[in-house]
Amino acid sequence: MDLDPNVGWGVLLGAAFAYEMYGVFNKVEGDTLSERTRDWFRTKSTPGKVVFTAAWLGLTAWFIPHIINGGG
Repeated sequence: MDLDPNVGWGVLLGAAFAYEMYGVFNKVEGDTLSERTRDWFRTKSTPGKVVFTAAWLGLTAWFIPHIINGGG
């Protein structure tokens, strides 16, 4: 049995959205994606801000042409 990619990605994104909403509404500090990202990149420090910004710009520079033009 083959899994339809739309179903697979839909389930994955739906689960991520549901967990994020749980984190937003449970009022527990540190369990939303934004809070985790700040912690992982240590954005309270200057080096963390620089690394996060470079990573985000790199992802954006790759992702936009990847989606618009297709391919790798």
